[in-house]
Amino acid sequence: MNDFGIVILVSLLLEFILELTGNLLNLGSLKFEVPAVLEDVYKPDEYRKSQEYIRTKTKFGIVSSSFNLAVLLAFWFLRGFDRLDVIIRNWNMNQVESGLVYIGILIVAYTLLELPFSIYGTFVIEQRFGFNKTTKRLFAADMVKNLLLGTLLGGALLAGVLAFFQYTGDFAWLYCWGGVVIFSLVLQFLAPTLIMPLFNKFTPMETGELRDAIMKYADSVHFPIKNVFVMDGSKRSAKLNAFFTGFGRNKRIALFDTLVAQYSIPEIVGVLAHEVGHYKKKHIIQGMIISVVQTGVIFFILSLFIKSPGLYKAFYMENNSLYSGLLFFGLLYTPLQMILSVVFQMVSRKNEYEADLFAAKTIDNPQNLIEALKKLSSKNLSNLTPNPFYVFLNYSHPPLLERISAIQKNTVTNPQHFGKNQESGAQ
Repeated sequence: MNDFGIVILVSLLLEFILELTGNLLNLGSLKFEVPAVLEDVYKPDEYRKSQEYIRTKTKFGIVSSSFNLAVLLAFWFLRGFDRLDVIIRNWNMNQVESGLVYIGILIVAYTLLELPFSIYGTFVIEQRFGFNKTTKRLFAADMVKNLLLGTLLGGALLAGVLAFFQYTGDFAWLYCWGGVVIFSLVLQFLAPTLIMPLFNKFTPMETGELRDAIMKYADSVHFPIKNVFVMDGSKRSAKLNAFFTGFGRNKRIALFDTLVAQYSIPEIVGVLAHEVGHYKKKHIIQGMIISVVQTGVIFFILSLFIKSPGLYKAFYMENNSLYSGLLFFGLLYTPLQMILSVVFQMVSRKNEYEADLFAAKTIDNPQNLIEALKKLSSKNLSNLTPNPFYVFLNYSHPPLLERISAIQKNTVTNPQHFGKNQESGAQ
């Protein structure tokens, strides 16, 4: 094994060990008693249920990740990448066509290997804890839709990248960068109206007290919005959620129907205010800029290694195929990706604090946001006492108790009543 192979192998093992360590520490951090601040929303039996859910999900995740690593290493050292390449080369296709078939076969194979885990996670674990609402028919339909979208959109993007590297010379990475960025922006613009409705129904919120309260709040903070949508999340899961997606005239805030059904109007406004906070604090634009820069860096580094013979020798390849090089670079990129992931998680947690604070200072009563967060955690059986190392590695949102503490600390002297226009001019 050459230096490339050693770096990749060590990186894969290190990533697995770090995740395993984080999971084991997280299991060890589970507490038997409900934190005092959450005693009003967690009954003892519900809290025990949440602990068991976390244990079950964590152990299942360890088994799944161990299996995936074992399959990857076995395929690698049994020279599976080269054997597949030899078969496809005998079909006498061009580089782009061969690449689409090669990577497509590997993706389909991975999907089939993951299918039993997905089925077990959905119909056994989620079902056991009262979350799953997905029917077998819907599960199958989602798989087919994802496969078709992946083939059409992913195939088109992959074909473009392969073609650029095949025909545009030393500046291929620049063309790829520009092409992928444009593709991503168009997709993000169209997703709310063309892609997401393929999986869920988005219904404009009906006229009434809730819609009036939401529109009144949006007007008070100068947030341009035509409508709020209710998404039929209950057809797949009993969990609660809300999210902001898209940009320009296609941007929208979507509330799960499960959340609308179980939250009071002030609590829903608090959840929406948090999502508005992300927009007002420029987190959406920040995320887009980071994504654009990261994409450019990835393609530039890729251009430095894509022609390196050692990269292919590390995987026992007889021929240097552009398409296999893309896969191998993805594995070589693992160490940097681990570092960037931790950094991005830290940025995300910071942004969540900022969105919470914006919401707390612009709604009538910050306690409504706190109650909404507590309910969200309770209904979703979230971990109330996650291990700090696990949070460091995996959490895009701060733990609930830390979010509540930050809101209470920053709502000055009277957390029970804030003037809702306090930060109405925030941008």
